[in-house]
Amino acid sequence: MGIKNSLVKKNDYVYELPADTVQGQKVPVILYLSPRLFELLEEDAVKQAANSATLPGVEKAIYVMPDVHVGYGFPVGGVMATDTAGGVISPGSVGYDVNCGVRLIATGLSAKDVIPHIKGIMEEMLRNVPAGVGSTGDIKLSKKEMREVLVKGARWAVEQGYGFDEDIEHIESFGALPHADPERASHEAYERGADELGTVGSGNHFVELQVVEEVYDEEKAQALGVREGQVLIMVHSGSRGFGHQVCIDYLKLALDSAQEYGIELPDPQLACVPFGSEEGQSYFKAMCCAANYAFANRQILGFKAADTLRRYLGLSWEDLGYRLIYDHAHNIAKVEKHRIGNKLKEVVVHRKGATRAFPPFNPEVPPAYRDVGQPVIIPGDMGRASYLLTGQETSMDKSFGTACHGAGRLMSRRKAKKFVKEQGLEKVISGLTVVARGRGTIMEEIPQAYKDVSEVVSVVHQLGIAETVARLKPIGTLKG
Repeated sequence: MGIKNSLVKKNDYVYELPADTVQGQKVPVILYLSPRLFELLEEDAVKQAANSATLPGVEKAIYVMPDVHVGYGFPVGGVMATDTAGGVISPGSVGYDVNCGVRLIATGLSAKDVIPHIKGIMEEMLRNVPAGVGSTGDIKLSKKEMREVLVKGARWAVEQGYGFDEDIEHIESFGALPHADPERASHEAYERGADELGTVGSGNHFVELQVVEEVYDEEKAQALGVREGQVLIMVHSGSRGFGHQVCIDYLKLALDSAQEYGIELPDPQLACVPFGSEEGQSYFKAMCCAANYAFANRQILGFKAADTLRRYLGLSWEDLGYRLIYDHAHNIAKVEKHRIGNKLKEVVVHRKGATRAFPPFNPEVPPAYRDVGQPVIIPGDMGRASYLLTGQETSMDKSFGTACHGAGRLMSRRKAKKFVKEQGLEKVISGLTVVARGRGTIMEEIPQAYKDVSEVVSVVHQLGIAETVARLKPIGTLKG
């Protein structure tokens, strides 16, 4: 009998794998799924979540978001909190693309201002915004400059003219994690990151122009500065080769060190070390560097995309109406305080393919949104919708203040390419304006390769983790 058959359905949206279902399992695994998403749930994703529940110092429960799919060791869509005193930190439970995340920018433009020019705009975007496998940009960093990026994050980019001071107020952790130590990153990481800042990369990363198709909550939409028919810019990218190398380096170190600390690993991909150990602190500080690199990367990409749109239409910045709504991470580990039992406890929250959804009046929510809760940006695929939500109080109890991060992959990249070859690319992406460096990425990222983002978003909305504010329709997409 497979482990998926051991799940207990608690209600329409909650499934539980009780503690002790697998040997050494310390806490339950809680999965948030609709009946349809449960059907799509992979056996191995449940097994990966159960394995993580055996790690030292794991607290309360492993939470699994509705966009779940199999990842490296830990499922994408997984949330794990470990005790800072006796628990571990796990590079695989953060992921290779540290601080892969999303940025959403408002403009003062309406659909009628942009749609007639969309083909030309996207072609210009392709010329101005570096994208694709191994893409490099016009920013070449010396080691000294790299160190500044790794400490300052988005602030470095603003200081170089890529954005505005007020942007910093609307970025998770103000665009820089404080524990970054550039000495903890390897020479190889520096080499890989030196010429990739301000580049989209490949895979599911993108720059997209969107229109607010529907508003569900007028009051919150007004607080977030969005209205029906408005054009927005969305950026999805991360720490590129720098973050990838940090993960490679510390996965090896964690695997070599786990036995020394008496940690029994159910899967070598879950290699981990005590958070308070020299190795644990070294990884944490290097991961913070990678996160800051990603914040700087999205700051540059968002500015370049907005500047391209502005110049193409012959507008001033004032006429464009540029304003950063929010930017947040979805592959990261952060030290936070959460209520566990009757105590407020300091824990390391690993979010892999999962997004913070902090509620109103939380001190980490920007003052502009303090009354409505943190903006939660959930991108879909390039052919369907994306969503803007706000975090709710329920999220703190149900998921360590976390929501899903996207639609969730359904087809492998190989299967997606096969599907396109059978159906024809023009038919598959009919009606979309998509530009890319290569045809291969478009084939891998077709809408049919993903779950229905509307159903995924509905689950977190129904559970009260985050409330839906607006639905965003893509009108032009730049893929890697």
